Amino acid sequence: MIDNLSILLSHGLLLLAFWLLTRRDDLDSEPPPPPDAEPQGFAVRRPRASKEQPGDA
Repeated sequence: MIDNLSILLSHGLLLLAFWLLTRRDDLDSEPPPPPDAEPQGFAVRRPRASKEQPGDA
């Protein structure tokens, strides 16, 4: 009897929390982050260094 009560209580509370969270309006309205002043990361184009490759004579 105690096992069934504890399972029912815990699942009922999880269901209640899920239902209350899905009713919130601010979950789907996240403002976009501000753009970076100067992008960084793997997509940044860097100028090529002028090195001669072997065989470019």
